[in-house]
Amino acid sequence: MDMVDEINKTHRELIDGKRKVQVLRRHYDAEIEDVWQACTDADRIARWFMPVTGDLRLGGHYQLEGNAHGEILRCEPPSMFTISWLFGPAPGFSEVEVSLTAKDGGTVLELRHTAEVPEEMWTQFGPGATGVGWDLGLLGLALHLTGAFMSDEAKATFHETEEGRRCIVTSSKAWGEAHRAAGGSPELVAATVAATTAFYAPE
Repeated sequence: MDMVDEINKTHRELIDGKRKVQVLRRHYDAEIEDVWQACTDADRIARWFMPVTGDLRLGGHYQLEGNAHGEILRCEPPSMFTISWLFGPAPGFSEVEVSLTAKDGGTVLELRHTAEVPEEMWTQFGPGATGVGWDLGLLGLALHLTGAFMSDEAKATFHETEEGRRCIVTSSKAWGEAHRAAGGSPELVAATVAATTAFYAPE
């Protein structure tokens, strides 16, 4: 699998307002039920994303290891779920909606992350701050759905490899283009792309 090609299969959109909305959409060559289970079963989530604990049902709460936590706000198998996505001591409003649609013998996954982002963070990193993370997550899902396996050690050091760095640079630039299309100035976009790339894949 060409991982950079997988990164390029994702369509990205930014809706820039008081609340920032990041949209990622891509097609997977897998049945909708398989994609649904990969996104909602704790054992499978741990294989391509990160370990998760909690009560994974409507109204239940989840905790990703060392990362976000929240509540399962809506769940309509096998087509969509909505969760709160909270990280840090004062996260503000942040929700993620994932919708699945059967199409062309596979499944279209759309992820919408709506959040109130502190101005200083947005000015420094722009949409790439979370966008690159989502891109890497969808890349992990692509690998998982083809039966590929990446060890925890490989995941932890992926950004240090040549291929991992190329994926991160490609993703960061793509979010820069989405930022520009949403009205971001060339100067701001260039600065945030550079900062995002340096954060995820430092020299």
